Amino acid sequence: MTAPNHANGPVVLVQDVCKEYRRNDMVLTVLHHMNLELAAGDFMALMGPSGSGKSTLLNLIAGLDVPTSGHIQVCGEDLSTASQSTLARWRARHVGFIFQMYNLIPVLTAYENVELPLTLTPLNRRQRKAQVQTALDIVGLADRMDHFPRQLSGGQEQRVSIARAIATDPTLIVADEPTGDLDTASSTEILDLMKRLNEDFGKTIVMVTHDPRAAAYAKRTLHLEDGRLVGDTDVANAETIA
Repeated sequence: MTAPNHANGPVVLVQDVCKEYRRNDMVLTVLHHMNLELAAGDFMALMGPSGSGKSTLLNLIAGLDVPTSGHIQVCGEDLSTASQSTLARWRARHVGFIFQMYNLIPVLTAYENVELPLTLTPLNRRQRKAQVQTALDIVGLADRMDHFPRQLSGGQEQRVSIARAIATDPTLIVADEPTGDLDTASSTEILDLMKRLNEDFGKTIVMVTHDPRAAAYAKRTLHLEDGRLVGDTDVANAETIA
């Protein structure tokens, strides 16, 4: 895997973003005038109570949703104005997804689950095989590639999902409560792996978590309440901006 070069600007730029949902005559504002930047190679945790807007912000950064107002630029693409087809192609190239419940397909082997996003790329079978094997080797599951999800532990399933996320060599990894369904030992393995992806492979990571122990692995933690940014802790510089 390669670390992309974004020397000309931040990987993520969120400018005055608001997100609203309409239900009949009611308007629910989930994010209020959000502003943030994320540099290449950063590892950011999003924390806050349920309903604070952290998952909404993650979905906007990942191109799964678009803001009601404001602008979001990620990996050089303005997601605020992009069409759905453009967003789909952009996600396939730039974003790797890690979910709390793994989202593996039970009738596919670990190898086939990891290969799945690569089938949407121009790679031929030999090239796909090389990238799948590399991804499974990175997560330490090269010897489990022919196993089905039911034959793996929860921690191993999550490692397969991480292999799937990195198989396309994405610019950005987004993780939604990646340790939320795991025991302490398995959580530590997953967090250590994510730290390695960040430090050794230069992957930029945005992670939603309720767990302060998980957030401690990040270089920076944003705290949200009621759709507003109320704290920004930069671990590297040991400073907190409230």
